[in-house]
Amino acid sequence: MAKRLQGKVAVVTAAGQGIGRAIAEAFVAEGATVYATDLDVSKLEGIAKAKKRKLDVLSEKQVANFVEKVGPIDILVNAAGFVHHGTILDCDDKAWEFSFDLNVKSMHRMTKAFLPGMLAKGHGTIVNIASGAGSVRGIPNRYVYGATKAAVIGLTKAVAADFIKKGIRANAICPGTVQSPSLDERIKELAKNQGITEQAARQAFIDRQPMGRLGTPEEVAALAVYLASDEASYTTGHIFMVDGGFAL
Repeated sequence: MAKRLQGKVAVVTAAGQGIGRAIAEAFVAEGATVYATDLDVSKLEGIAKAKKRKLDVLSEKQVANFVEKVGPIDILVNAAGFVHHGTILDCDDKAWEFSFDLNVKSMHRMTKAFLPGMLAKGHGTIVNIASGAGSVRGIPNRYVYGATKAAVIGLTKAVAADFIKKGIRANAICPGTVQSPSLDERIKELAKNQGITEQAARQAFIDRQPMGRLGTPEEVAALAVYLASDEASYTTGHIFMVDGGFAL
């Protein structure tokens, strides 16, 4: 193992499952000290050697307390998110506000809280999980989700531009459809709402991937490791597709 993150301290949100968990595990394997956080701390069990912490990224107070306890870090991965289904006609104010609070404002909270420590150290890297749905491509029935992920890309580019001369890098990863417990739940919901089998619903997700398969959390994590490492020291303000050709 190359230990590309040896000596670095990282925080990963939504590390209990899916992409967030794979990133936390990959960072540990690469030698980082990892704070794996999730609203449901029981989901963090099994992430060997990680410092497991409960964290509600919707709470400014909890975020502030967490940052005070952890201190300055080198890497921040914002992976918390929620996929709302439906068009603009299916999106009420509550769904709009919750989606933006979790998918965008949580990244604002975490970044704003940890950035001063990074600036004091003279370096730091931020990796935000966006999506192939959003500014990259419009997807049916992902109205507010796409809007939030487009905002994530704008947020990422703004932070990169503002602090490029102060040692801070910020990049966004845009996954296609990735196998995860969250996807399993969406497949069940789709099958129920459309009156089809779960197998047929799953196949619908697979069919929209030009490669003919779903991605894995580990494939996304491999890209996150690169972006967090010194190998990407000349890279900031960009989006990176890991989508099986989804955006082609």
